[in-house]
Amino acid sequence: MSNEEDYNQQEIILDSISEGVFTVDKDWRITSFNRAAQEITGIAPGEAIGKYCRDILRADVCQSDCTLQRTMNTGKAVTNNVVHIIDADGNKRAIAISTALLKDKTGNIVGGVETFRDMSTIESLRKEILQKYSCEDIISQSPKIRDIFEVLPNIAKSNITVLIEGPSGSGKELFARAIHNLSLRKDKPFIAINCGALPDTLLESELFGYKAGAFTDAKKDKLGRFDLAQGGTIFLDEIGDISPVMQVKLLRVLQEKTYEPVGAVTSVTADVRVIAATNKKLETLVSQGKFREDLYYRINVMRIELPPLKDRKEDIHLLINHFIGKFNRIHDKNIVGVTDEAAAALLAYDYPGNIRELENILEHCFVLCSGDIIQSKDLPLSLRRSSNNDPSCASARGVTIKQMEIELIRLAIDRNQGNKTAAAKELGIDKSTLFRKLKSLGL
Repeated sequence: MSNEEDYNQQEIILDSISEGVFTVDKDWRITSFNRAAQEITGIAPGEAIGKYCRDILRADVCQSDCTLQRTMNTGKAVTNNVVHIIDADGNKRAIAISTALLKDKTGNIVGGVETFRDMSTIESLRKEILQKYSCEDIISQSPKIRDIFEVLPNIAKSNITVLIEGPSGSGKELFARAIHNLSLRKDKPFIAINCGALPDTLLESELFGYKAGAFTDAKKDKLGRFDLAQGGTIFLDEIGDISPVMQVKLLRVLQEKTYEPVGAVTSVTADVRVIAATNKKLETLVSQGKFREDLYYRINVMRIELPPLKDRKEDIHLLINHFIGKFNRIHDKNIVGVTDEAAAALLAYDYPGNIRELENILEHCFVLCSGDIIQSKDLPLSLRRSSNNDPSCASARGVTIKQMEIELIRLAIDRNQGNKTAAAKELGIDKSTLFRKLKSLGL
């Protein structure tokens, strides 16, 4: 076979591949560029061949951390590294690239090869899913949280006091901010304070401010949180931890809409919406005589109860994707997901620290993960021990069959880049059965 015939055959093979493929010589000039690469970039092979690859792809990593250059320097192939390129029309497109060395028949390195697939559709679907299951910065597909989403705009538009109950780390402040951002007060301040973190003397001056000379170190007037929140919203976190004395002072603000700064002789009108939160059951504290009943009824005009993460495990997959996107931006990485084993361990865990703990676990994984997919070895040791990397233990830790079914279907569809026919084949079920399950599970 002549060299020309050999080249034509290689070109036919490359053009039959659904992924974009191009090769470069040792000077970084493109030597081949297949049809799929043209479809993704909008650049014809004749225009690309002979040009520097950075001038054709214009990827966000070309100048700082070229993946192909890393492979050429280290000899190590890279798989599924997600980057963004600029196509011929000037649009930013997400692609997943893999790189390898290009060698001749004698084994000498003559350049590099890069394959890439278009991730724009997958990225758009991911954004659409997150938008569908989000309200402000809150992400959930849990029926309990979705019910709250339904009424949140109506709660926000009113000016009533709201009590948010839920365990630590369940997102109480996020819901408080969402109420503020959806309200008519959204252009005014949102001021948060943790009432349980301060003793009475400090809490009073923090909330109401003080006048110069009110005490030894009070050399000038200081505005309190209620002053700073004028026209807006004040978020009183851990209100169940305040003393009986402070309960009386807060009751006056809610009843009379006025307060007095420490050392003041005149009252100040409070044009402030109050949202309170606690990780305790205030009704129980009232029955125990530890919380004033009249204050409880003042702040419990509208109550929102947030479930712990262990009771909304259908949200774990969404939250993992959300935090991966967040930490990719913070840590300048391109992690695309988690392995089946890691996902099973994350799903099986009970999360005593709730969403905040899941976030911390994933940031821990980002520090240890050396590739583009989080593996079970990247998880904290305590979580690995609790799950033993065995998905079967999930049922013993409060995961329902429905939740496991949802997760298995999601993972199969993710692995097959959204191809439901391929996912059904992998799961060992008929395609029509998969579509029925997707509909019945609300996916």
